Amino acid sequence: MRHLRVLCAIADTGSLHKAARQLGMSQPSLTTQLRRIENALGAELFARERTGCRPTPLGRSVLSRARPLVSQMATLVTETRAAAARADGPRLRVGSTASRALPGWLRRLRHRLPGTDLALHMDVSANALLRMVAAGQLDVAFVHEVEGCPLRVPDGLVRRVLVDREPQFISMARDHPAAAEPVVDLTDLAADRWMVDPTVDGEWDGLRRVLAEAGIDPPVLHADYHTAASLIVLGEAVAPCQPTSGPREDMAIRPLRDDPLAVRLLLHARPGTPIDELYTELASAYREAALRAAAYRQWLLRNGSPLLRAA
Repeated sequence: MRHLRVLCAIADTGSLHKAARQLGMSQPSLTTQLRRIENALGAELFARERTGCRPTPLGRSVLSRARPLVSQMATLVTETRAAAARADGPRLRVGSTASRALPGWLRRLRHRLPGTDLALHMDVSANALLRMVAAGQLDVAFVHEVEGCPLRVPDGLVRRVLVDREPQFISMARDHPAAAEPVVDLTDLAADRWMVDPTVDGEWDGLRRVLAEAGIDPPVLHADYHTAASLIVLGEAVAPCQPTSGPREDMAIRPLRDDPLAVRLLLHARPGTPIDELYTELASAYREAALRAAAYRQWLLRNGSPLLRAA
């Protein structure tokens, strides 16, 4: 069954790198596992191309049989876990993309729902989290939707909008020339190398659109944001970041003029989940994180944000 899940993940993502991230393993390990599967079957299941992996005719045949088995096994595991949770006590399975509001949200949920077992699942892919909610593997998911790149939301989920348009700021080295200004123009960063994580749904497409509209074509490096931070502080790159990002002595975080980059913050849940209670605690946690970040707090003041009135 593990091998079948590997094949389905590669086919769904079209990339060994993305599939490895989705499965929580390294790309070399995934490549080795795929090679063993193909050696056992005596034929290639995927054609490796410059743009990714594409199933061969045999691969499509194997996938047509594998997908129902993987789906049935997922349903079996979900139903078994749900039955065990009902027997052992209340449980809330929370999914989330990265957010500075997450620790405060979990703290508030533990206080509001005493005795509830809180399970957390993190993923860079909002679409993957939404699929897990629809499949019954999660009860609720807090996700980011890049402006201009709508998420693929499965039918039947309940939704609340936390922030309709959250501006994305820019992180750069503390001694970057643009860091001397409180607000940065995109054209001031035209000569910089930009870093973006292509595994974050919509991130690369959204950035590419904004850069094109600004008439600039800077060099772009695809990497995860943990790698990006080490290069940013050295002045080797700049990168988009959440406005709630905390202060660092070796890094400057600035808003972009006219806020061309933005995301929408959404809470999705299965029907029957107490989404209004969860939303209330998430909104309080987000407000706390927003007001704690100095650059974002100033942006909220300039724009007369309702977050300040709520506070």
